[in-house]
Amino acid sequence: MPRLPFARRPLARSISALIPVTAVLICASAYAQETIDTGTTVVTATALKVATPQLETPRSISTVSAEELETRSVNKFDETFQYRSGVVSQPYGSDNNADWFFLRGFNAENSTYQDGLRLFRTGGYFWWMTEPFGIERVDLLKGPASILYGEAPPGGVINAISKRPTAEERGLVDVEVGNRGHRQVGVDISDPVSGRDDMRYRMVGKYRDSEGELDGTEKESYYFAPSLAVDLSDNTNVTFLASVQREEGVPTTAFFPAYGTLYDTPFGKIDRETNLGEPAYDNIDQQQASLGYELEHRINDTWEFQQNFRYSHLDLDLRSVYAFPSNDSRTLGRGIILRDGEYDAYTIDNRLVARQYGENFENTFLVGVDYQKLDLEYADGDSFSFGTIDAFEPSYGNYTPVSSASLIDHDVDKNQIGFYVQDQFRLNDRWIFLAGARHDAIESSDETATTRQSVDDEQLSLSAGVMYLADNGLSPYVSYSESFTPLASSDASGNAYKPLEGEQLEVGMKYAPAGFDGYLTVAAFDLKETNSLLTTDAGPQRQIGERTSSGLEFEGVGYLTDDLQLTASYTYTDTRIDVSESQQDERAPFVPYHMASAWLDYDMSSTLPGFAVGAGVRYLGETAPSPGSGINRDVPSTTLYDAMASYAINDSWTAQVNVNNITDEEYVSGCDFYCYYGESRSVIGSVKYSW
Repeated sequence: MPRLPFARRPLARSISALIPVTAVLICASAYAQETIDTGTTVVTATALKVATPQLETPRSISTVSAEELETRSVNKFDETFQYRSGVVSQPYGSDNNADWFFLRGFNAENSTYQDGLRLFRTGGYFWWMTEPFGIERVDLLKGPASILYGEAPPGGVINAISKRPTAEERGLVDVEVGNRGHRQVGVDISDPVSGRDDMRYRMVGKYRDSEGELDGTEKESYYFAPSLAVDLSDNTNVTFLASVQREEGVPTTAFFPAYGTLYDTPFGKIDRETNLGEPAYDNIDQQQASLGYELEHRINDTWEFQQNFRYSHLDLDLRSVYAFPSNDSRTLGRGIILRDGEYDAYTIDNRLVARQYGENFENTFLVGVDYQKLDLEYADGDSFSFGTIDAFEPSYGNYTPVSSASLIDHDVDKNQIGFYVQDQFRLNDRWIFLAGARHDAIESSDETATTRQSVDDEQLSLSAGVMYLADNGLSPYVSYSESFTPLASSDASGNAYKPLEGEQLEVGMKYAPAGFDGYLTVAAFDLKETNSLLTTDAGPQRQIGERTSSGLEFEGVGYLTDDLQLTASYTYTDTRIDVSESQQDERAPFVPYHMASAWLDYDMSSTLPGFAVGAGVRYLGETAPSPGSGINRDVPSTTLYDAMASYAINDSWTAQVNVNNITDEEYVSGCDFYCYYGESRSVIGSVKYSW
């Protein structure tokens, strides 16, 4: 089992101590930093847009490697952080049409990035899907991040790092089978271009077919991601990244009433596999493609220029029937979600980085400008009168298809340009000071034949932090950060609403003692989003509400012995929302007060050559339903167990089996106005051939 790269390094005492880091910066994209194998911690640019050791960053960050994703057989992106703090994974249960997270009590619908550039998820259902087989690592920056990323929710930013060419030849063929008809074949090949020492390529491909959690649902997906790295000179390199993906099948629209899920009824409970939609009519066909590059050019010993660009295209045809919530009836009304359209998105980020070194200081100065553009055109056929259904004995086929004449055409345009500056100052190898500012200009509009909603706004975001690096491995810190989210609507007087504004104060400590291959982080945060819309007694919504979240997070990864690795986390979160003038400081749905997890990996090679096992436990505390939902009880807590076993047959062949939710616990993952069942037991066996 490979060693974890988390042992703390002695802090740099001279410029020469920074050579390994500088070498990696020259050789790889800043967003693609892999762990430096010199006893250092994980180095990433997600938090600061400049490659920095995580344990020397005054912000809370979690990282999940491709190795861990493979060990836990993660086939869906929203399973990534199930063993990390601060994250509610799959709050809406198992959804084969979207990835769902709550970060520090806030919905992370618009928090996803890849290689440092935004993945657009808009129009309600035009949701870019991230394929876990195609990523090298996933970073989570917790808390507001508008200083570097512009518009963003307060909970944090999730940044997936794409697989890219390697300097040495390597390859993998992975075949999986499992319950619910799961079948998957993955291929991953990387090699220098024949006869060239300045050019490398990688090809990643995957086919997956599986049934959904609900009766009659299924999904078939194809993924292909080629990449090419070229060293144009000793000082300039570029990596081209592309991907093509298609997802088609019958979506799992798992909206259930509280009556029969959270509540007992004379008819028993609604089976968690019950489909309250129309499996013969529901359909999803999503095609997405991207093409981009990462460029780095070292100007001189001080200055470096970095540029990331990506063009993305998404085409969606979605029909999804769902049942309305009920707290006291088995007969449910139904509606339909219909989207048919496509978007084109362009994102580019330009950065100048200057590094200066003195006898008692190191300074890293960053200045940049980024631009995001989205053009979305789609037809909306949502209907709230699609007939009724019996929740306990559903009968299908009694509906009238949505007619093309009833569709509403939308034309959505969005432009955002941001200018940012940041400075990291390291003094006497003890103190790290961080300060930054960003100015954004946002224009967006959503037009139909009869309506127009628009945003035209400017926003200033600030960030600051300080950290002390002690010889014993303790690194206390304090930080402040801000975020904003525009609102494309107007008040009763026709004035555009102000953006939602988030701010966070965080204090924490990172601990990586010498001689221990691992780390521990502790963070306490107080997070507030203002300008929330409230329903008032007078009728029109007013911008006078707040959503607050405060909590404490523990997270640790390390080796207890040479063969036993532990990953553990604990989260306490108290999230409150203002709903109306009469409902203030209500508990937010989906966010437990308490969450905890632990995963143990045991390499048995010393006694049973080739064998390794792993086991995990996840505790999800009770949660509250949405205020005003009429649901008068909390969602009970649950404890889930996972396990894996692998056998390395030889240097090339490995067999592995993974079981999630071993006991097949039937539980409700959360309720707002609807309730959602958590994922049932999953069993996946795989055979891998690598070279």
